[in-house]
Amino acid sequence: MEFMKKQMRINCMERGITNQFFVDDDYNVPDAKRDVSKIVMSKGEARVEKIEPLENYVRVTGNVYFQVLYVTEEGETKLTSLDGKCPFEEMIYVEEGIGEGIYAVRNLRTEFTVSMIHSRKLSIKAVVELEIGKEIEDTISLTTGIESEEPLYKKKKEYQLLQLHTGRRDTYRIKEEVTLPGTKENIGVILWTDVSNRKLDTKLEEDALCLLGELSIFCLYESPEGKMDWIEQGVSYEGRINSSGVEMNMYHYVTANLDEVHIEMRTDEDGEMRSIGIEGTLNLKISVYEEEEVEVIEDVYSLQHECDLKRQKVRSEELVLQNHSKCKVSEQLSVPELREDVLQICYNRGEVQVEKIEKGEQGIQIEGILHLQFLYVKESDDIPFDTWQGMIPFSYLIECDGMSDETIFDVNYGLEQLSVSMLGSGEVEVKAVLAFHSFIRHQLWQNIIVDIEKKPFDLEKIGKEPGVIGYIVKEGDELWDLAKKYRTTVERIQTANGLNGNEIKEGDKILIFKENMSIL
Repeated sequence: MEFMKKQMRINCMERGITNQFFVDDDYNVPDAKRDVSKIVMSKGEARVEKIEPLENYVRVTGNVYFQVLYVTEEGETKLTSLDGKCPFEEMIYVEEGIGEGIYAVRNLRTEFTVSMIHSRKLSIKAVVELEIGKEIEDTISLTTGIESEEPLYKKKKEYQLLQLHTGRRDTYRIKEEVTLPGTKENIGVILWTDVSNRKLDTKLEEDALCLLGELSIFCLYESPEGKMDWIEQGVSYEGRINSSGVEMNMYHYVTANLDEVHIEMRTDEDGEMRSIGIEGTLNLKISVYEEEEVEVIEDVYSLQHECDLKRQKVRSEELVLQNHSKCKVSEQLSVPELREDVLQICYNRGEVQVEKIEKGEQGIQIEGILHLQFLYVKESDDIPFDTWQGMIPFSYLIECDGMSDETIFDVNYGLEQLSVSMLGSGEVEVKAVLAFHSFIRHQLWQNIIVDIEKKPFDLEKIGKEPGVIGYIVKEGDELWDLAKKYRTTVERIQTANGLNGNEIKEGDKILIFKENMSIL
């Protein structure tokens, strides 16, 4: 007896582990920096740099990188900035043990605050929310055919299964340049920068993954004459990641994080400091799947002997939906404390925090908060800049029919567009577009036949059974099951009862003749 097998490569993503920890550290202002009088704006971001499994724990180490814009204390009131990092190490308990597989960060969010201890020391505090998950690449074996010397009756079923074609991590280097408009001052000293990946569209082509994105760039600087100015601009980029064997009709799921961003002043064609060079690394996790039609043997029997089937439970996946959708957020906020103070909003930044994500009958329900911060110019001549922070709740449904307990999904999200404008009378209008990329699958647990042991029939028992049986169909009955139980064939039952197909319904009366009575 020979078994024909279909080998399929799958990517199992186990349930994520969510952990929250605190980073609390004091930071001494470097000797080269002037004393701090007032903090105007700050931002901080945790970056995981190493994940190390240790028995029942996963050790996560990295740094919180931060930037602080502040007003100097001594002499003339001026804006300046500093940046630094605070290390962290966290031990995350894994209840079921480490086992095989690779742990990776799925979601990471940092809530950062900084305050003055005194003019030469800052208190750095960060709340880091971290989700890590284990990924296991495996190969399953499906039985698609059995060859035997004696006749075997086989029940087959067709599936549209997902097979992992490409699973890997890669990087793409972004190098762009921005030239200042003619109305802007020359660059003397860069005080504050912020670069975020606001848009990223991906598509598959032959042997490649194509990227089309946009960087949102803000740079606050001081001119050689001591004047404050800034530039805020979107910069498009596009690239190509070579991936052998990838085809346009395949499915893919990509997560991307912008890291190692570096901004520098550059001279233009006239030799003036009017250009800004931007370099960064886009860290990509790429999963490409192909959908295959596979016919699997689900059951077997023989009329010449008993078949004791040996089975193995395997997990496979069917695609439900690959979806790129957007949620629009529009809100008018009352900020009476800014009623008489704001001359112009010059910069805004936002961050999406998902608080709850769960599947329901209609799809995936997401509840979260859009954290908002903007820098504005005010009337004060001494300190002409200040910031405001707030938050806007949002709710969004990724629609998907056919959700069940066996439905699994991956969703990544980000801020695609954000605008903040003053309406007057202490009101601010916020408009944002949130992007959600989802990859929804249905898990299949199949008991695959891996071996068959032949056993002789109990001839004494069979001899006591009638050769013809009158049967009333019960709910859930199938012709295959009846043929196997009463040792005949589906075709024999169809012929004896004038059936054109396999459809039978509850209450039908049929006759079943045992096949090959000579075995008695």
